[in-house]
Amino acid sequence: MAGPRAPHGPDLAKVRAAVRGGTLAYFVDQFDIYLPIVVLAPATAYFQAANLSASTTAVLASLVFASTLVGRPLGAVIFGHFADTVGRKRATLIAVGGFGTITLLTACLPGHETIGMWSVGLLIALRFVDGVFLGGEYTTAVPLAMEWSPRHKRGLYASIITSTSPAAYAMIAAITLLILRLLPSAGPHSAYVQWGWRVPFLVGALLAAVLFRYYLKQVHEPRAELTGERHKLPLVRLLVKYPRALAQVFVLMTGTWLATNMEAAVTPAQLKAHLRLSSQQVTLTMLVINAAAALSYPLFGMLSQRIGRRRFYIGYGLAVLLAGAGSYTLLMASDGGFGAALGFGAAIGVFTVGTFGPIAAYLTERFPASIRSTGYGVGYSLALIAPAFYQFYLQQLDGILPEHLAPAVLIALAGALISLGGFLGPETKDVDMSDDSTIPALS
Repeated sequence: MAGPRAPHGPDLAKVRAAVRGGTLAYFVDQFDIYLPIVVLAPATAYFQAANLSASTTAVLASLVFASTLVGRPLGAVIFGHFADTVGRKRATLIAVGGFGTITLLTACLPGHETIGMWSVGLLIALRFVDGVFLGGEYTTAVPLAMEWSPRHKRGLYASIITSTSPAAYAMIAAITLLILRLLPSAGPHSAYVQWGWRVPFLVGALLAAVLFRYYLKQVHEPRAELTGERHKLPLVRLLVKYPRALAQVFVLMTGTWLATNMEAAVTPAQLKAHLRLSSQQVTLTMLVINAAAALSYPLFGMLSQRIGRRRFYIGYGLAVLLAGAGSYTLLMASDGGFGAALGFGAAIGVFTVGTFGPIAAYLTERFPASIRSTGYGVGYSLALIAPAFYQFYLQQLDGILPEHLAPAVLIALAGALISLGGFLGPETKDVDMSDDSTIPALS
């Protein structure tokens, strides 16, 4: 097999622009996704009636997050189609403009005292539409960046791009922590509940505007041989010709998203409800968890480049099953307070969401050029749906396990799915993205 073909001349600048664009796009995407989890947690009283039961409040809060996740597969189908038929750059610009506008509208929402339950209803609806545009953004921007990347650096570049996910979470946590220190958050009429939560959403809209301008001015469409022959119905081609590849990616990504939801959405709630940490301590603990994850991603990306993507995912899934579930259990069983939360939290960050390290490279390598955006987007997003309803799965474990330990079971299940997904798939790290002869090996 031929060695990696390094770009020469003006292509080098285009490579850097595409990778920077993909990195910024993924950061802004993840910043937007995690906004309601961190920012709205102390402001629940703004959107919901005070007399709701704790279980109803938890379900509504989970629906705010789940609606974004459910919208993303639809966005992947829509924007994947246009990315594969019209072009990656144009589809990216439309997606970025869309979610930036929705994020700005969310910052302007009236509360329950003004419009009643319509407040939380509008929030859920806007987050669904936001999810559609977000699903379109990474469906277009990430394959574009990977198609520009030289083969021998795809693992590293992919991990740099995806490390912005926990970095974005950490940034949201840091902003929220600062606002909570400056503004009171106790009671429905406190400054944070009434308007302080809007600030991070305005920041998200501003980041989207910066991203839009960068893609408009700096990023170029990949060469034609990298995007392949264009088909009128790329989704149909994906489903008919590559169902096994899609099914295998679905298994891997279902485990990935299940572990992610346990880390990002469930852990903060249990830190507050079971360990009795304050809002500021919860926010700081989540910052540490995600900072540890962000630092581990480049290591995982380079490891997958050395030993192969398939071996990495088989091994990492086992690490999630054992170390990830174990760290979460030890955290919830400990009585070390805030210090234990920080220590075990760092381990949770490393051993639950590290699947994302090389995922941008793996999924773009997994599908042929002509349907790459559709394959990447649908494979990445379709698996979001079942894990998005994690709150209902946890409720099924009531009476079997204590509420604070039940998430460990789902983390262990996630690890098993990740290992199985890796085992079922081929090795991809040396795939030539412009070579259609690799397609049979990927089906």
